[in-house]
This record gives sequence, structure tokens and C-alpha cells, in this order.
Amino acid sequence: MRHVSTLVDAYLTHLAVERRLSPNTVESYGRDLSQLAAAAAALDRTVESLDRRALDQVVRQMMGEGRSPKSVGRAVACFRGFYRFLVVSGHRADNPAVDVQAPRAWKALPKFLSAEDVDKLLDAPDTTHPRGLRDRALIELFYATGLRVSEMVGLRQQDLNLESGYLTCTGKGRKQRLVPIGDEASAWLTRYLQEGRPALLKKKSSSKLFVNARGGASLTRVGFWKILKEHGKQAGLARTLSPHVLRHSFATHLLERGADLRAIQMMLGHSDLSTTQIYTHILDARLRAVYDKFHPRN
Repeated sequence: MRHVSTLVDAYLTHLAVERRLSPNTVESYGRDLSQLAAAAAALDRTVESLDRRALDQVVRQMMGEGRSPKSVGRAVACFRGFYRFLVVSGHRADNPAVDVQAPRAWKALPKFLSAEDVDKLLDAPDTTHPRGLRDRALIELFYATGLRVSEMVGLRQQDLNLESGYLTCTGKGRKQRLVPIGDEASAWLTRYLQEGRPALLKKKSSSKLFVNARGGASLTRVGFWKILKEHGKQAGLARTLSPHVLRHSFATHLLERGADLRAIQMMLGHSDLSTTQIYTHILDARLRAVYDKFHPRN
């Protein structure tokens, strides 16, 4: 029996030469088939021997990784075409992907960081300097609270109650809400207020909690975005890192550890619970992927 890579390469050549698909499309199909081959290897099987059940498991794994329905749908179409090619070329008697269903076109699942990647991001700022202290406190507080960027840069020092462990946030529609702050974020905020902020202000005054490194002006949304991207790059994280990704990480990690969905809704400032429920899709998909991988009788 021919090697997996030979069959995959033959199919990709077929797409490029006989079907005349674009190089970008062929490359995308190649990535999907590489993931399929890796899944087959993990099951100690060849890619041409996979059955419907195994293909469903691969699709659930893709969904659990946060890939959009459109992306997973393209992969399913690729699998169908690949196995159809194997049938025509005599390497398989049937097409196990013919009835595999692509996910419904719900809103794309939000991307988020693993807990390990969050730790890398938090450790990136150089806290021996005032600017690094500000950045560490800023990112710690953002991950600890899940605030929107506009809410973060709008915070005033008087909005903090570090002794009680919460802050007062003014969100959309000028609605105020109380949001808890964890011990780690409180500790870094205390250091920033004592050591970092006075050095950045240089005897000037500001009503805002987080100030610019040049002249003590208020930090802007664009400034916050640049800070996050800079430290994300230092930490070796994906280029897609953004404030939204870190906010989604906050919500996902809370839900994974058993937090009540309504409590997360209140902390995020969502007016409708249905907006918060998008995170349950992530958890459901990941739980199913873990079950498929580890249950001894699956």
C-alpha cells in the first residue's frame, strides 16, 4: 500500500494540474490533509483506512480548536474530494466522507489563548522600568477583568478599590458595573501606582489610571493595542493577538473552570445572555474533542 504522503501529494497534483485550482486553494487543501494525516497517525492508522467515525472526530477536533465553520466546511469538502479521488484511483472501495456534515454557519468562535500563553504574555514586560510596570499592571488587569479596551483606558484611579478587590467600570450606555480584581492583578496595580505611574507622570497630574510613557497623557485605545502587540511579539505569540483575543481568553478560562455563565455575562457587560453563550460552543467542542481522544472505549 502506498504511503500516505504519496497519496496526498498525488491528490494535490491532481487539483493543481487537472482541476487547475489556484495555488492558494491547493495550499489550503494541503494543510487540511496534513491535519487529517496527523489524526490518522495518532490513531495508528493510514489516511486511506479512516472511517466515518474517525472523520467526524477530526471535524470535532477542528471545531474544538476554534476554527470557523467556514474553515471547517472547506476541510470537509476537501476530505470528500480526497476520498472520491481514492475511490476513482482504486485505493478505496467507498467514500467515508460523503455524509460527513460541515458545522452550521454560526458566528465564528472567538479565538483565545491557552493559560500557558497568557503566562508568557504577562511575563513579557520588563518590570524593572516604569513603562514595564505599567504594561504588566495593564495586561494583568485586562486579563483579570475582561474589560473592553475603551473601559480600560477610561479607568480613573478612584475607580479602583484594591482593598476590597473590585473596580467600578462605566460601560456601554454609560452603565456602571462592579468587576472583581484578582490578587495578582491587585499586587501589580499597587506596584504600578507606587513606582511606575509617578515616574511616568513626572510631577504632572492626570485623572486616568493608565498614562502614556511620554508626558503622562492618558493612554489611548491605539496605544493599548500597540502595547499588547509588542509584548505578544516578545512572548512569541501569534500575530492575531488582539485585545479581543485576551478578553475572550478571560471568559473562556472562567467557563472552563466552572464559572456561572450569568456571572461571566455581568463581568463582560453583555446586556443579553445569548451574546455570552458563544463561549459554551467553545467548551462543548473542546470537551467532545477531549472525550474522543482519551475515553478508552471510544
